[in-house]
Amino acid sequence: MSTSQTWFITGASQGLGLALVQQLRQQGHRVAATSRRPADLIRAVGPASADFLPLHVDLASEASVQQAVAQAISAFGRLDVVVNNAGYGIGGSIEELTDAETRQAFDVNVFGMLHVIRHVMPQLRAQGAGHIINVSSIAGLAPNAGWSIYAATKFAVEGPSDVLAQDAAPFGVKVTIVEPGAFRTNFLSPESLIMAAQPVPAYAAVRASHEKYLAMNGAQAGDPAKAAAAIIRVAGEAHPPLRLLLGQDAYDRAQHKLDALREEFQAWRALTVSTGINQ
Repeated sequence: MSTSQTWFITGASQGLGLALVQQLRQQGHRVAATSRRPADLIRAVGPASADFLPLHVDLASEASVQQAVAQAISAFGRLDVVVNNAGYGIGGSIEELTDAETRQAFDVNVFGMLHVIRHVMPQLRAQGAGHIINVSSIAGLAPNAGWSIYAATKFAVEGPSDVLAQDAAPFGVKVTIVEPGAFRTNFLSPESLIMAAQPVPAYAAVRASHEKYLAMNGAQAGDPAKAAAAIIRVAGEAHPPLRLLLGQDAYDRAQHKLDALREEFQAWRALTVSTGINQ
């Protein structure tokens, strides 16, 4: 990108969000970055400056999000790219996870995103330009056993983003859904990933899936710095993709899901089309 832009990024104190902030500042962009732990963000990036605004935000609170967006606009005058990156990992079957555990995941992964979009759109519409990047997961397209509510939240990122892309297009606002696979961040560590507090012993396959993923911690194939660079590149495209897979594992899982869908739809086509009035 040849000109400086203003970015607003949630979940910026670690992982992909932190990699984005660091690379953007190196490239001369202005960044408003949010975190539940702003002290961690400041330690990693540095204090507030002319091109960096660290913000404490509770994504579950719409008032907190509204205040942060207003501060960013006041500081920088505009918003060019908005990245809903903050995420909440949760493992367990539907039966094992309580209503409270489930709602907490939705508060961060879904309602936090909706709060941000609701309060940045007036600015983006007024500008007649902008790009909203919602970080989903390959689990939002091709989920695995043991991650029911996590997948549910990511599916709930994908659907509204699909529609937002259509609703916001007349105002010059672009939308991209990012679907990462496994990247070498602390997403699988205890401070980032919550497991069902009341596991049911019968779910042996769920426990096996969790063990497989937890064993991957620190050995994931994806490089968060390269993922950040890919997102920055897409933000500079005149015609960015609606969906961006990140990682060979994400690509392979997506292709497998597409093949399985195509095969199943075709196998049941006769019954599907038989439901028409004139059939």
